Amino acid sequence: MSQIVDLTLKFRNNMPVQDEFPRPVYVSAMTSADSGSLGLGTSDDPFIPAWKYLAMVEHTGTHVDAFSHMKPGAASIDEMPLEMFYGRAICFDMTHIPDKGEIQVSDLEEAQERTGVTVDGHIVLLNTGVHSRHYPTRAIFDVNPGISAEATHWLADHGSRLHGVEGPSTDVMSTGLFPSHRVCRDRNISHYEWLVNLEHLVGKGEFTFYGVPLNLDGGTGSPVRAFAVVDE
Repeated sequence: MSQIVDLTLKFRNNMPVQDEFPRPVYVSAMTSADSGSLGLGTSDDPFIPAWKYLAMVEHTGTHVDAFSHMKPGAASIDEMPLEMFYGRAICFDMTHIPDKGEIQVSDLEEAQERTGVTVDGHIVLLNTGVHSRHYPTRAIFDVNPGISAEATHWLADHGSRLHGVEGPSTDVMSTGLFPSHRVCRDRNISHYEWLVNLEHLVGKGEFTFYGVPLNLDGGTGSPVRAFAVVDE
C-alpha cells in the first residue's frame, strides 16, 4: 500500500506574491452558460464547455527554479533533464528553526541521524512550519527561514541536486543576500519553493517525490504539481 501526499499550494486568483511580481490572474473566460449561445453539439445534447484564463510569473506558488534563473546562459527549464524532477527523497524536521533563521550543516547532520537516512543523491525537503504559521499573510515574505551557504554546499556534496522548502524562498528574503541561491548557481543544483504539507512526511523515512515542470520554452522556472508517494 502507498500513501500519496499532495505538496502543492492551491493556485488562486490574486494569491500573494512578492512585491516584485504582478499578482496572478486566474479568472473565468467562458462559462457553460455563455458557451450555450455558440450552438455547439445538438439541440437535445448541447456542448457547453467552460474555460479559464491564467497569467502568472513562473515562480508563483509551488514551483521549481531553472538553472537559468540564477545563471545567465545556463539551462532553461525545458533544457533540464526530466529525470531530475523525481526520485528518492527524505523530509527533515526543521521546525526548531525560527522565523528569519538559517538551517546550518549541524541541523542537516542531526536530522540525518534522527531519520536514519543518509543523504546520497536524495531530493531533500525541509519542513520549517513557516507556511502554517504565516500563510496567507504577507508577513511570510519577510520572515521565511533560509538555508545557509554552508548547508547548501553540504547538500551538493551529498549528491542532492534538488531540495525543497516551504514559503517563497530558500533564503531569508528580507536580507537581500540570497546565499543559498548563489551556491545553487555555483554548484549547478536547484530547488523547489512553496511546498506545503511537509509535516506529513516527517518521520516517514525515504519516499518518492515527483515535481515535474511544464515544458516552457526558455523558462526560468515552472509551476509544478508536487507530491510524494510513501510506502506503508
